[in-house]
Amino acid sequence: MITAMLTGLFTGLGLIVAIGAQNAWVLRQGLARDHVGTVVAICALSDALLIVVGTAGMGALVASHPAVLTALKWLGAAYLLWFAVRSLRSALHPGTLDGARPSAGRGSIIATTLALTYLNPHVYLDTVLMVGNLANQHGPTGRWWFALGAALASLLWFAGLGFGARTLAGPMAKPRTWRLLDLTIAVVMVVLAVVLVRS
Repeated sequence: MITAMLTGLFTGLGLIVAIGAQNAWVLRQGLARDHVGTVVAICALSDALLIVVGTAGMGALVASHPAVLTALKWLGAAYLLWFAVRSLRSALHPGTLDGARPSAGRGSIIATTLALTYLNPHVYLDTVLMVGNLANQHGPTGRWWFALGAALASLLWFAGLGFGARTLAGPMAKPRTWRLLDLTIAVVMVVLAVVLVRS
């Protein structure tokens, strides 16, 4: 059981530790110290939910409806492009960590976090299909230990990324650094949108 959990943990880390829209958002919110707990909780709980859905056998259902993933692909790409434009606008008026950068508001942050999570078809491929299928190779009991390990990986990653970002408070005190961060996020979002559409 512990072996299955550790396998799930390392599999989950292997899938989640990559530059993506969700990770960039968590990092940005962590650096800004803006509703970090809410963002981390939404991301980690969403991954856990999707991992449970996949482990319960819903991966086959998702795979049998490619039109849903196609629709999510186009919605996700459109959202990523909108997010890139928003980041470019932020780059024109950078703030700092001393409070000059106003919060977008809890509701807006929750909506953005949910959109960056659920409008990305890769999250379904990674959690529901891949993790779900790998979990089910560990038998009736072992699959849930595997799922627990994968969900724990998400929690550890998002918490480390969101709350660990505070250690960068010194360099992020300058508006020029925020401008660079927002420009980088904008480029990442555009690249991800193109990759998403071409996949």
